[in-house]
Amino acid sequence: MKIYTKTGDQGTTALFGGTRVPKHHIRIESYGTVDELNAFLGLLRDQDMGAHYKDLLLEIQERLFTLGAMLATDPQKATLKSGKERLDIPKIVEDDITLLESEIDAMNEVLRPMTHFILPGGHPTVSYCHVARTICRRAERMTTYLDESEPVDPHILAYLNRLSDYLFVLARKLSHDLHVEEIKWIPKK
Repeated sequence: MKIYTKTGDQGTTALFGGTRVPKHHIRIESYGTVDELNAFLGLLRDQDMGAHYKDLLLEIQERLFTLGAMLATDPQKATLKSGKERLDIPKIVEDDITLLESEIDAMNEVLRPMTHFILPGGHPTVSYCHVARTICRRAERMTTYLDESEPVDPHILAYLNRLSDYLFVLARKLSHDLHVEEIKWIPKK
């Protein structure tokens, strides 16, 4: 596969299905931010944590590739049926969301209830997890913005929302596992 095609030299890029859009299009911003999140999850996965979390982060990275492909597909081309070949890409499904919810619930069972907002930090692994969470929130914001003009599969929006929740709870669980004190935000009076 050739890496450079020169087709984007004029500031446009192609969606799956061939439609060309400006590189600053909200659809490109949406799946570009998902790509950034995926790269950061790779960095997080390389940190000090249990194998279960590393395996789950790898699975999440695979789902984010699916989610990115869904966002990179021209919605009109994805649903073509009559006389033209339909683009067949994988989908994010309810089970993907349910997996994140069950992981959140399992981690919360061993964590103390939150009584304050928590400041990111305390250990590099925890900090990386918080950075990934904020990138996920940005991806969610971009995708909801895209959804205002071009409807997005609701599973995408739910997955990004649940993933940011998962990453928050994972940061707390990593603090617990690494015996790091959570830094409570207590406003100065």
